[in-house]
Amino acid sequence: MAQHVGRVETGVAWVIKNLDVVIAVGLGLTIGMMDVFGDVISDDVSSGATLLVLGTLAVGSMTERTRRKSDIQEANGETRRALEDLAMVRSLSGDQVGEALEKARQQTNRWYFKGGTGTYLRAVTLPRCVEAATRQRAQLSVKIDIINPGDERTCSAYARFRQTFARQRNVTASNTWTTDRTRKESYATVLAACWFRQRLDTLEISVHLSSGVPTLRFDLSESCLIITQDDPSRVNLLVARDQPLYDYYVTELHQSREQAVKLDLRGIAPLGEEPTVDEVRTVFDDVGLSLPTVFTDADVGEIIEKALHAEDPYRR
Repeated sequence: MAQHVGRVETGVAWVIKNLDVVIAVGLGLTIGMMDVFGDVISDDVSSGATLLVLGTLAVGSMTERTRRKSDIQEANGETRRALEDLAMVRSLSGDQVGEALEKARQQTNRWYFKGGTGTYLRAVTLPRCVEAATRQRAQLSVKIDIINPGDERTCSAYARFRQTFARQRNVTASNTWTTDRTRKESYATVLAACWFRQRLDTLEISVHLSSGVPTLRFDLSESCLIITQDDPSRVNLLVARDQPLYDYYVTELHQSREQAVKLDLRGIAPLGEEPTVDEVRTVFDDVGLSLPTVFTDADVGEIIEKALHAEDPYRR
């Protein structure tokens, strides 16, 4: 019984929706049958009925066009919204990368980084974010995920990866990536994190060491995510915070840190404004990342220089 009522309701709804067509067909059939079986319809009535049928069909046609126009407008609206969303994920090249990173540092209390050794992070991002937080007396949260300098195999693999692009760009021998350089760059980022932590009480900073070789760099602030590559000639991406991709990478970066080795930066020995070699060796022992025995005082001095006086790699 319920099924029968449902079919009736469906039929009535269809008739109402297509009432113009039903009327036209009904009039046409009625006039046609009366014209076939009798001479009761005059030519004037027949012509008028024909016009009525055509008029009804015309109304139906206009109604259908209105419906289609509405559908097209709705589709255009959805397309426009999709394009607006797409505009929030834009490409960056050349000087745009540095400009985007500078803008991302403005009015942010958090910075998450994942990449190789964090050269730009310790050269520009970390000191400027700490400077802003100090000036504003605000809290700053920094999470760093870099390759493990104690894992020589990973450092060698990363150096080979960087050398691939260096050959394509004819990089000079002095800037060539080697296993030794990779280890020192990564050690320098750890040292920079320890040094800045002791100079800002409101700085919450963590360092995570991964054994994977990253091919991309991720810098995430409160306003956006910037994805860059080691080859500056290639296109980079900026993702606004209100985009789903931003949230996806917040989770992705969190999971990456969960699988890495987290250093304990609490209770480490103090570091001077210009740390000494002995101070630095002690700090690395305190965090459970002792420097290789083959590292001379000159090697440690090089790490200190890279940690506190690194050059901006985007500066031309």
